[in-house]
Order: sequence, then structure tokens, then C-alpha cells
Amino acid sequence: MILNTLKGVFNHNWPILVIFLVTIITIRFCYLRTHREKICFYKEFLTIMAIVYIFFLFQLLTQVELNNSGGLNLVPFTEILRYEFGSKLFIYNVLGNIIIFIPFGLIIAEYINPKTIFSPLIISLIVSTTVEFVQLNIGRSFDIDDILLNIVGSIIGYLIYIALTAIKNHLPRFFRSEGLYNFLCLVLIILGIIYILKVMKVVVI
Repeated sequence: MILNTLKGVFNHNWPILVIFLVTIITIRFCYLRTHREKICFYKEFLTIMAIVYIFFLFQLLTQVELNNSGGLNLVPFTEILRYEFGSKLFIYNVLGNIIIFIPFGLIIAEYINPKTIFSPLIISLIVSTTVEFVQLNIGRSFDIDDILLNIVGSIIGYLIYIALTAIKNHLPRFFRSEGLYNFLCLVLIILGIIYILKVMKVVVI
């Protein structure tokens, strides 16, 4: 259900995505060339992916649902406990709100490199509260449970970043090499282009 929702958002927004990517990549490349800065391919790729993720995150969170008449919930755990554990609604509304913010926590950790959990918590609180306020004013609802779940997702993302960093620092030199990361990113780019072309029906796979 979650994957189908994300796929639907992508399929509806791929034209904007293509233009968006070409624009930011071109501007970034010209900036690096103009200022004679060294290009680290995988870092540039991860930065662009972070921007794309945020773009799609807010596209998803600001969609107006036809079956949602709006509402206001300020009592914690009211909505969370309403769903049967393990049900499709639980997976979509509870786990979904956690999962979609895990990359957000990773991005915060990579960009800020905070020493404690305080920064990811405050940033995710401000962003998620802003999203809920906007949703309330576009025909959706303000739900404090969504804020709590988004914060949990961000914190999990931050903890994953800490764990991955610790693991990376103990890997053999080959698995920490820039060349390996560049190759993996290139593979992901090729797969992404193939998928976009498939969506555009330029190629048939």
C-alpha cells in the first residue's frame, strides 16, 4: 500500500521531476566548473537524491484526499490506537508515517552531523508541525499523532546514520573508497533513468 502510494506520486510528478533534476544538475555543474571545485560524484548524487526525496515527501504530504473531510486531533495516541495492529490501515497510517521520515533523519544527520539527538528531534518537530498546519488548511487534518510518528521516523533515521557511520569506519579500505561509491551511484542512476523512460513509455522492458 505504501509503495503503491509512492509510485502513484512519482507517476503523477515525473514531468516536474525531470525538469527539476536537469535544472539543478546543470546549475550545480556550472557552479563547480566556475569555482574550480573538485567534483565528488557520489556526494553530489546523494545531495541531489536528498533534494528529490524532500520534493516528493512534500508532494505526498500536501496531496488533497477526496475522502478526507479534515479534522483536528490534539490528543496523543488517539489515532494510533484506533487501528488494529498489523492491519493495512495500521501499516499505512502508523508505520507509513514513521517510514517516510526515516530518510529525513538520515539527511539531517548527514548535513548537520549533530552530536546529540536534540537537533533531529527539533527539526522534525518544526517541519512536521508545519506540514500538519498546512494540511489543516487544504482540506486535510491536523493530527498530533502524525507529528509524533514523523519524529520517531526521523530519530530512527538519525540512529541508522550513527550505526552506518560506525560500521563504515571499521570496513576495509576498499569498501570505503570513493570509486566504489561512485560506481554504486552510477548503477542507481542508470536504473532510475530506465524506470523514468519506462514511465514515459519511451522504452518497453
